[in-house]
Amino acid sequence: MSASKKAAWAVAAAVLLPLVTAVPSHAAPEPKKSEQPKPPAAMSSVGGPLLGRPGTQVKLGPGAPVLPKELSGRSWIVADAESGAVLASHNAHWPLAPASTLKMLFADALLEKFPKTQNHLVTTADLAGIGVGSSLVGIKEKQTYSVHDLWLGVFLRSGNDAVHVLTSMNNGLRQTVKDMNDHAAELQALDTHVVSPDGYDAPGQVSSAYDLTLIARNGMTKPAFREYAATPRAVFPGEQKPGKKRETFEIQNTNRLLTGDFGVAPYQGIAGVKNGSTTHAGATFTGVAERGGKVLLVTVMNPSSKEQHAVYRETARLLDWGFAAAGKVTPVGELVPPRSARTGTPNPDGTKTAPGKDTSAPADTVQAGAAQKSGGVGIALAVAGGVLVLLAGAVFLVNRRWPLVASAGLRRQREQDPDVNP
Repeated sequence: MSASKKAAWAVAAAVLLPLVTAVPSHAAPEPKKSEQPKPPAAMSSVGGPLLGRPGTQVKLGPGAPVLPKELSGRSWIVADAESGAVLASHNAHWPLAPASTLKMLFADALLEKFPKTQNHLVTTADLAGIGVGSSLVGIKEKQTYSVHDLWLGVFLRSGNDAVHVLTSMNNGLRQTVKDMNDHAAELQALDTHVVSPDGYDAPGQVSSAYDLTLIARNGMTKPAFREYAATPRAVFPGEQKPGKKRETFEIQNTNRLLTGDFGVAPYQGIAGVKNGSTTHAGATFTGVAERGGKVLLVTVMNPSSKEQHAVYRETARLLDWGFAAAGKVTPVGELVPPRSARTGTPNPDGTKTAPGKDTSAPADTVQAGAAQKSGGVGIALAVAGGVLVLLAGAVFLVNRRWPLVASAGLRRQREQDPDVNP
């Protein structure tokens, strides 16, 4: 090789070698930016300042188990249903689309407005405006349904058709939305804004894990609400043809922790309350369960995990954690009482009931009614813990009856086969 060529190679090597050595032999690709939205930097502090902070909030004490690793919900909360103590949370006040969990507010606001035995002849107008792809129980126009039938459709099948009929009975959409927003304000569920009573995606319609838990807690103090929420299956009226006995068909609760499904077993001690799923909201769920005298509420909103039934699996993990952690963690906040709890609620006769006064039906009456109306499945509504304690600066004792799932048949099935799908 000539001297001139050697010089040229030397110059090229001097220029290129630093560039080659600067690049790793197996260069890692540029990390992708997270596509998951982030919670607001500032959120509501109702229930305590920690609940307004983004991220996970928990104060573990001696012997307390760590939180489950397999949690992907954008927002979740674990609370003691009786004391109101929030054991742990993650973005608790993040306003998100609630999907059909908003039906808990719909029921809590309207459930006591109509007697169960009241009948309604469904018109074409009653069923107008139901969103495309809505969950339906199968209500038909020109057919008569009792209010009891309609609420079964709301709770078990998350039927938007049943919601629309009850909304029509309640003087229409505008009145019902007002009633729901007013009731949310009364409960101090201030992250919640209702646009569509059935939870169908709508611009500006939001709630939060904290609010949904407040709403569920208040609803479960009402015998009818907890009866419907704990009913796994029921007989629903079909079409009435001239000269023939009216057809019926069975409906099953879409709450998979209550009824089970392929890949998810019924959760021991579950007693409701409501699930939901839409394109915008993802999957949402609020559940209440009892174990060893403890009653816990868990809400999970929009898990990003690709795991089948992720919202139910993550709820079950949080319930398991909550029962194991009870008494071993310092609460990070509290579920506040309704505004009227401070002064008492006016009674129909003009007097005021002291905060916490229980005016519900006797337990044995509720138990008998639930057993009959759930198609003989035999859900017993019993006392769990005796009292519901509401904390908000002062202590309010609310003597309410909380439900336990006590279906002997389901328990025997689960003992024989933990993965049974009833």
